[in-house]
Amino acid sequence: MLFATNGALIGGVGGTLPALRERLDVSASGLSLLLFCLAASAVVSMQIGGRLADRIGARPVALVTLTVLTLGVGLLAVTSSLPWAIVAMVLAGLGNGAMDVAMNSLGVEIEQSRPKPIMSRFHAFWSVGNLTAAGTIVLIARLFDRTGGSNVGPSLGTLCLAGLASIAVCVRIVPTGRRIEHKTDGVRTAIPRLAWALGLMAFCFGLAEGTAVDWSSVHVTDVARIDPSTGALGLVAVSGFMVIIRLLGDQAVAKVGRRAVVRVGGVTAIAGYLVTVLTDPLPLLLIGWALVGLGVGLVAPQVYAVAGHVGGGRMLAIVVTFGYSAFLVGPAIIGQLVEHFGVQNAMILPLVLSGCLVAVSAVLPRDDQVQQANP
Repeated sequence: MLFATNGALIGGVGGTLPALRERLDVSASGLSLLLFCLAASAVVSMQIGGRLADRIGARPVALVTLTVLTLGVGLLAVTSSLPWAIVAMVLAGLGNGAMDVAMNSLGVEIEQSRPKPIMSRFHAFWSVGNLTAAGTIVLIARLFDRTGGSNVGPSLGTLCLAGLASIAVCVRIVPTGRRIEHKTDGVRTAIPRLAWALGLMAFCFGLAEGTAVDWSSVHVTDVARIDPSTGALGLVAVSGFMVIIRLLGDQAVAKVGRRAVVRVGGVTAIAGYLVTVLTDPLPLLLIGWALVGLGVGLVAPQVYAVAGHVGGGRMLAIVVTFGYSAFLVGPAIIGQLVEHFGVQNAMILPLVLSGCLVAVSAVLPRDDQVQQANP
């Protein structure tokens, strides 16, 4: 419930940006300012939320920040001025950042109480929530296109109501999180150095995933020279196969371990990006983006799970920040590469970073070592 609601609310914000730009009457720089406020406040709250989750338990942090995120989306639904939209984005970012860390911390705790992994399924529900938000926005947009009104308020208002309903349910069903002291003989322990290696991995898969989500449709449209509505199949391939592999990823982890799953995911993403760089026909491009979706979909849940198992909320906050930052800045970097080198050559960067991900995966501890390192 937490993962799906977060995915739906964040997907709603991203999906309504074009219509929000028209309603606020701002340029691309205005939208950039809004996105910067969302990202900056999220990064700050991740660090605070991770430490609070360790100190008081992840449950209250998750529930409070879900409420803040929902209020931010609700304010964005009703505002028609840039200053209030900035306030709404800051609220949404504060809620999203800490909630991201808290719900992953809860996921790790639940996984520790089970005989088999479950983190991939949690992330699958985030993707399902994201896709549900996109479908909701498309349906409401078509309805309001006929009546001539803006779809921002109805779309975000609907998702906000869903968020409020989710809060009512989560208060009853979300388990109490445990507290983590991070002390040995009364002395506070340092954050494990593994956090920075996991952060590098998070940056690599964050940029690879962000590129796939934001640029796959443009890539397919331009390279295959087809109309944009058909090119959108690129995003369908990425998102659809990402959901599928996340629903199945826990079974793979149970059989071969997290390190092997991450390596297979990275190699699969490399294969997918190679196809996008070297081929032109539409069927091959869709196969390439499907492979990218399969690959990146496998990686994130495992890296976040290792961070939570080894170092608790504060370590998870660092790793999530790296991934979140890459997901946000990556598409802009790709945009500059597209402008100077073309959309097909731009895909070489996520290809290289996928290779870096495979190389750095050697530092991942074995699953039995992860269990022994639980804080």
